This record gives sequence, C-alpha cells and structure tokens, in this order.
Amino acid sequence: MNSGLIRRFDGKVSSIEAVTKPEAGGVSLPAFGPVLSMAEEAGAEATLGEMPVWDLSDLYDGPSSETLKSDLEAAAAQASSFQNSYKTKIKDIATGADGGETLLGAIKEYEELNDKLGRIASYGQLLYSFDNQNPIHAKLHGDLMERITMISSDLLFFGLELNRLSDEEIERCLAHEGLSYYRPWIEDLRIERPYQLSDDLEKLFHDKSVVGRGAWSRLFNETMTALRFDVDGETLALEPTLNLLQSRDAEKRKTAATAVEGVLKDNLRLFTQITNTLAKDKEIADRWRSFEDVADSRHLSNRVERDVVEALVEAVRGKYSSMSHRYYSLKAKWLGVDQLNYWDRNAPLPKDNEREIPWAEAKETVLAAYEGFSPKMREIAEPFFERGWIDAPLRPGKAQGAFAHPTVPSAHPYVLINYQGKPRDVQTLAHELGHGVHQVLAGKQGALMAPTPLTLAETASVFGEMLTFKTLLEKAKTDQERQLMLAAKVEDMINTVVRQIAFYCFERKVHEARREGELTSDQLNEFWLDVQAESLGPAIAMNEGYGVYWSYVPHFIHAPFYVYAYAFGDCLVNSLYAVYSQASDGFQEKYFDMLSAGGTKHHKDLLAPFGLDASDPSFWNKGLSVIESMIDELEALDAKTGGLQG
Repeated sequence: MNSGLIRRFDGKVSSIEAVTKPEAGGVSLPAFGPVLSMAEEAGAEATLGEMPVWDLSDLYDGPSSETLKSDLEAAAAQASSFQNSYKTKIKDIATGADGGETLLGAIKEYEELNDKLGRIASYGQLLYSFDNQNPIHAKLHGDLMERITMISSDLLFFGLELNRLSDEEIERCLAHEGLSYYRPWIEDLRIERPYQLSDDLEKLFHDKSVVGRGAWSRLFNETMTALRFDVDGETLALEPTLNLLQSRDAEKRKTAATAVEGVLKDNLRLFTQITNTLAKDKEIADRWRSFEDVADSRHLSNRVERDVVEALVEAVRGKYSSMSHRYYSLKAKWLGVDQLNYWDRNAPLPKDNEREIPWAEAKETVLAAYEGFSPKMREIAEPFFERGWIDAPLRPGKAQGAFAHPTVPSAHPYVLINYQGKPRDVQTLAHELGHGVHQVLAGKQGALMAPTPLTLAETASVFGEMLTFKTLLEKAKTDQERQLMLAAKVEDMINTVVRQIAFYCFERKVHEARREGELTSDQLNEFWLDVQAESLGPAIAMNEGYGVYWSYVPHFIHAPFYVYAYAFGDCLVNSLYAVYSQASDGFQEKYFDMLSAGGTKHHKDLLAPFGLDASDPSFWNKGLSVIESMIDELEALDAKTGGLQG
C-alpha cells in the first residue's frame, strides 16, 4: 500500500512509500517542546509574519498517548481475529449461499482496520517529519513501523485469497447490492493477479520490508537531514543551501553549489551503496513477480499503461529543443553570458523583484485564486490555515521540501512546506493545497477507494498552481512584469515536465544497468550528466561537479519511477485548463466530481467528461504546446521590450 506522502524537491513532488497507507497522525505541538530558538523564531516572523505549525492533536495527544497505545493493541487483536475468522475460507464464503453478504462484512471490517492502522502510521510519519532529529520521534516512528508491519501481515491473506477466486465467483458475489459498492476496489485489486506470489512469499516480502527497503530509506533520510554545508562561513542544512541557488549574487550561487558538491562527494560512497542496494532489491522483487520492464511495477501501481507513459516520454524528449533548450538560451542572453553554469539555472532574472512575500499575502493570494475558480474550493482550503493542518516555517530537523499527507478518511490531510517568502514558495503552497483539496474530496470514498494513482494525484495540485499563476498574470501592469511572470512559470513547467522526464530516463539507465551488476559512483555520475545535457541543452554547462547531484534526490530512493507523474499531471492540466478557459458553466462541477472519485475510476473514464484521452498519442503534444506558446510569447516580448538584461 502506498503512504500517499507527497514531498516536493527541486520544484517537484515525490511519494515516500511506507508499509501501510498512513492516516492523519499527530500530536499537539506543546508536547514536542520548542522547535526554534526565540531569536530564530522572532527573525522569521519579523520578515514573513507568523506562520502556522501543525496541530496533530486531532489524532493523538503525544508520543506517549494512552489512546495511541490502546489503538495499537486493539488493531493487533482485531487483525488476529480477522485472520482467524477468514483465512483459507474466502473461497468457501464466496461460493456459499450468502457469499455476498458475508464477504461484504469482511471487506467492511478490513477497511476499518486499514483506517485504524493508517491513522497510527500517519501519526508516526508526521511526527518524524516534524523533527526527525528528535530521538523520541525517530524511535517512535521506527517502533510503529515495525509493529504495523507485524500486525498488517495478518491481513495479507485477504487480498491474495480474493484474487484466487474465479471471475465467475467474484461476479456472483458482486451481484449483492451492498457489495457492488466495492466493485472498483475489487476490480483494482484483481489487476495485480498476474504478479501475485504465494502466501508465504508475500508474507516474507512484507515482513522483511522494515529491515530492507524501509531501513535503507530511513538511513537516506536521516543522513540527508544531518548533512551540513559551509557557505561563506555559515553552516546550513540542505534546504537553505539549495535555496541559495536562487540568490541574485552569482558568487553566492557558485559557493552554495560548490558546498553541495563537496558534501555530496564526501558521502557519495554511502549514497552509491544505498542506490545499488535498493535497485537490486527492486530487481529481485520484479523478477519474482515477473515484471518485464524496470518501470512496469510503477505503471501498475499508477494504473496507467506502459505505452501511454512511453508516448509521454517520447513526446517530451522530442520537444527538448523547442522548450528547455530554447528557454535557457533566452535566459543566458538575459544574464549576459553565452552559457549558464548549472548553478545559474534557477537564478533570478536581472529585473526580477526580490521582495519577500509575507505569509499572510501568500495565503490570501492562493485562496483568492481558488475562490475565483469556485467558492467551494476556497471553503475546502481555508481550514488548512485555520486548524493547524499546515506546517510552514523552516526549523532544524524538519523534513525538507514539501508534501501533502492524505492521512485517512476518518481524519483530514496535513500539508508541510518550508516557506521562505519566494514566489516559487507561493506556487508550492498552491500546489500542496491542491493535493489537500483533492484528498478531502476523495475521502468520502473510504479507506480502500480514496487513494488516487500518482499520475492523477498530480492533477489537482498542478491545477491549483495554474489557477494561482493565471490570477497573478492577469494583474500584470506592464509588458516587463508579464514577461517576468511568464519566465518564472516556464521555469516551473520545465522543472515539472522536462526535468522530471530526464529524472525518469536517469532511473531507467540506473535500473537497467543494475541488472547487469553493481554500479560505481562514476557510472551513476555519468548517467546523470548524460540525461541532464540532453534535456537542458547547450546553453547550460555541465560542470563535472554537477555529476553527484543525483544523490540527494529522494524520489529515486523512496519511489522509483514516480517522477513521470509530474509530467503526466502537468500536460494533463494544461489540456484541462484549456477546456476550462473555453467551457461554459458546468466545468467546476465536473472537476469536483473527478476529484471526488478518488481511486474508483481509470484515467480514461475520469477525463472522458472533458473530452480528453491520455491514451491518444496526440494528447501529450497538446499539453506541451502550452509551454511552447509561453516561450513564443516570451520571445515576442523580448523583441518588443529589448529583453530582461540587467
């Protein structure tokens, strides 16, 4: 099961997989103790204003909560009882006189257990994300994951035995009126039948996950969080160091990039070992389950066909020259150089406004954009700000990047960002809040059917970004202001589409080569530089030191091949927004219906009401043409205004 934890890095989002689907977890902040010194907190509030932090007490009131302990014990007892009641009996139940009714009761009990275990897992994950340097949080998270893995092993048989029923037996049961409600979940489950192993093997894979992939992922997280970078005598964590790559000071960007290079090189042996181990772990699992292609397991979990993804990848790669190559040539001209260094890729433009955006302004900007689309959308989003569902300020030990955690239907989502007042941070807020709105709407489907495939999970988040961008663009007062805003959006879209497809191509190289033997750091660096040079183009110099930058990207560790979901979502939203721009009344209702469906429908069925079809090869070019048209406008404005040179 997928954790649904969404984390944003390098302008993008990834999923971190856990042994169960987490739920809303939490602890009231006073139980954590202070997280910032008084000076640090005062400094942040002086420039950006007071920012919200999580109130996780909707779940549990602290790491030593008696309710948490009792829920864990109750879940263990219920799982054991469930196994005793139903294991080896599903076929007899299904073929019995009242098979539909009995099976309905079993599925409802199974769903209730998923919700309870997910709530506990989410609490541990959120607490850990709040401050993973706190040993109490780290131990609780590890202990909960181990315990939940053991408990959920009692439930593994259920899906396996359901999948051993014949189609005729399943259809006979689904004739029951109550059970027919769960048809989408059952049909979704049965898609995995060809890759299912014996009960004993499934249990072995499951039980070993906590000391296998889970342990290596945790090592990566804690190592990355503990890294420190010396930038002009100041010691920084990864997040603020990477943020300096957006500094207006070119020397500061170079110094920060060099600091990242140095520290990553010092730790490259460990990151290479983690990558080799996890790639081999995946190869073993793929081989046992008979997956042919290195990415087939991801396509299966995304409920998207391999040829659809291949069409997307080829469409994007075919547009590298007309998108990223063309844009970065413009940017090099604006910055007055023939070729950009890699650390200049996200540099601010010479005439860009460096004003830090206070939190209150960012909040209202996003909410106003949401309200412009539909008052209902703002109504769903506002509680995130008012009830402690967002954690915004930077602090030591806090998870890097950003994510929206869906938790469970019996609770509510939580959003984490690291807000630093940059325009991109406002877009990140819009993005993660879009996930949150989606998760709230899908929650009514229940614990089994609310989760959405990753490709479609990006739809609401990217749509939220587009709404916010269009709202701001309409307020542009001059050609130069419009040009700056378009340039920023194009950069984000390149990060979302081009960069993530390049990441996917890098992963393919890694996993395909790992099937032939262990990889060296030099090989990994070479793979990285190859795909970056192809995707970014001749206007960006591929300095040798950039070769190690693959090692900090958490997508590759936590969710192999997740990254194409961003390009999928961005192209889909570009097409969807074009429909919205031309649509009569009724688009909003269809949009909310799509989000409310959760995981109950395939992408083809969800997009049909809008006249869109992702399986049509021409679909992707429609989405990519939106990016090309923005670059066309940038070039036209450049000719009109004389450019953005300093």
